Amino acid sequence: MIDLETRHLPPLPEPLPVPTVDAHTHLDSVEQRTGLTADESLTLAQQVGINWVIQAGDTLADSRWGESLARTHPGVVCCVALHPNEVARHPESYEHDFTEITKLAASGPHVRAIGETGLDYYRTTDIEAQDRQKQSFVRHIQLACDLGLTLMIHDRDAHEDVLAILDTSVKPERVVMHAFSGDANHATECIKRGHWLSFPGVITYPANAHLRDALSITPPDKILVETDAPYLTPVPARGKANGPYLVPHTVRFIAEARGWDLSETCQRLRENAFAAYGGPWGEHV
Repeated sequence: MIDLETRHLPPLPEPLPVPTVDAHTHLDSVEQRTGLTADESLTLAQQVGINWVIQAGDTLADSRWGESLARTHPGVVCCVALHPNEVARHPESYEHDFTEITKLAASGPHVRAIGETGLDYYRTTDIEAQDRQKQSFVRHIQLACDLGLTLMIHDRDAHEDVLAILDTSVKPERVVMHAFSGDANHATECIKRGHWLSFPGVITYPANAHLRDALSITPPDKILVETDAPYLTPVPARGKANGPYLVPHTVRFIAEARGWDLSETCQRLRENAFAAYGGPWGEHV
């Protein structure tokens, strides 16, 4: 029995009627912040109908951690990459780390994507550092193409440059805009290019009408749901650490916002995640 109350964590939501997917999480960071081990997080998630998760990579260390987790847990697949802010902060180790990421990316079918990669102008404002992000982004795009993997994009305050680089680079088979943060106009541009839009818990915040506008125009087969745990916790647990077991709050919000049946929403989000990340995985398919 996992006692969430004594750990000051949000309670379990009502289980979903049909199992679905957390399309982006950081179980290593969840453990660091909450003390919940990966196995505990996955157990809690399954109790509420989240049978599949996608573990994202930001650094060489956590990409290695995620690859090991995905190799040994059938309900987990992983993404590997160097986050744009890591690229900006650590140019001295970049070549070594990118070489190792390239090896990890080819380690087996449990590695489904290159990500999270992209641009972040919120935390990186130095022009030279932003240029390093752009160069690294192009290399990550090429790696995704070379291996036939999905490209998972981190885009913070850099919408125009992200799309410009995608438009002038080789074209991955599948592109996911992780933690989509744009408005309906940006969503339209992404949708034109065939990208999936992944909506985190912040879509439930009253101030984020622009995200709800974006959701309203996204084709049903291009919508994903994610936690980005331990961050971006949805209402009613806002202010506490996030985890895959809290996805049902966001799933229910999306179903209500789109006027969809909840069971059909769960199934649709699951099928979308499998399509976006190269097909089904795990024992619960």
